[in-house]
Amino acid sequence: MTAEGFLEGRRLQLARGVLLQCIMGGYPPSRFYGSDDGDLALVADPKQTHRLPWSQQPRALAICDADELTGESSRLSTRGQLKAVVARYAALGLAPVVATELEFFVFAPNPDPTQPFQPPMGLDGRREDGHSAFSVSSNNGLRPFFSEVYACMAALGLPRDTFMHEMGVSQFEINLLHGDPLLLADQTFLFKHLLKEVALKHGLTVVCMAKPLAHTPGSSMHIHQSVVEADSGRNVFSDEAGEATATFRHFIGGQQACLADFTALFAPNVNSYQRLCHPFASPNNACWSHDNRSAGLRIPASSPVARRVENRLPGADANPYLAIAASLAAGLYGIEHHLEPSAAIQGEFEVPDNLSLPCTLHAALERLKRSHLAKELFGTEFIEGYIASKTLELTSFFDEITPWERRVLAAQA
Repeated sequence: MTAEGFLEGRRLQLARGVLLQCIMGGYPPSRFYGSDDGDLALVADPKQTHRLPWSQQPRALAICDADELTGESSRLSTRGQLKAVVARYAALGLAPVVATELEFFVFAPNPDPTQPFQPPMGLDGRREDGHSAFSVSSNNGLRPFFSEVYACMAALGLPRDTFMHEMGVSQFEINLLHGDPLLLADQTFLFKHLLKEVALKHGLTVVCMAKPLAHTPGSSMHIHQSVVEADSGRNVFSDEAGEATATFRHFIGGQQACLADFTALFAPNVNSYQRLCHPFASPNNACWSHDNRSAGLRIPASSPVARRVENRLPGADANPYLAIAASLAAGLYGIEHHLEPSAAIQGEFEVPDNLSLPCTLHAALERLKRSHLAKELFGTEFIEGYIASKTLELTSFFDEITPWERRVLAAQA
């Protein structure tokens, strides 16, 4: 839209079906979004309208809500779903607080997708070989890129906590500061967009796949969650003596009750399960533990005021609005129904059958399809539309034969 049109308040409309567009560009049958495929109104959030600092030509980006023409939020909108979950907390006098940890890879350009990704050439003329995890000098070869990333974050008002090199080859992580869930979802979305745009300027490729390299840790989007009283800001996970409360237990109980049904919302792509089924601290379970990275739900070591639950299931490929909405909805379900969690686990452990999660996209979609709880919390229209879109993507994946199949199976009698 032109700047003039935007400033005049001209309404931008979009076909409802676009909210169910799959990653290849196609659409499920129109019955999932209305046979008429009528319009939605895109309503810009004035707090999330930004001049794009990496663009030479003056451009701006506005994050929008997708609303029905009658004014209510579209049930197909993931941002709308997150706002609805936050409103359910507010009705109880509560406010959730979240922070995201996003991991990503920085690669050289990859014009041939049949070839593996490679790390970029450093200033010393070499490619990183994977020995730089947590090194203070590991990104020196990418200093011009990261300098512009930091500058663009400041220009967009994205506060950052820590930035580090992660375990993978040319893999990095950013921790965003905790705050309002909708704000953190917006910031996570903006940061991923910023990364890719700045990378292109520097002749690089940023990849937020869950598992872009074999035999290498995948990329997560861990979600740290706490709940405070809306009026006082007191963390309801801790009592006056600094001990864990019943609300804290119930929140964990809700997460455990819902994670299996919601796995497809946290791990939305075929590749997501490469990360979860070959885990490097990427647990595919609903166990919980105090400071054990093998558990899907980890309670980080912290002071009572910062007591929180870390959901380690989502990958970097997850939709931040949907992943945060699903995780918070699960916790609220536990609070409302006074669900008690299993016993905490520590050290090496076997995952009980009732706390194991789907390990393929097909299994996760089948579990979501059977979930009355998901339809209760997010609406039948959204869940059925989401499944229809993801089924198209899964079918497209199965329409291709992989190099592994040709290499290993072609010689079999």
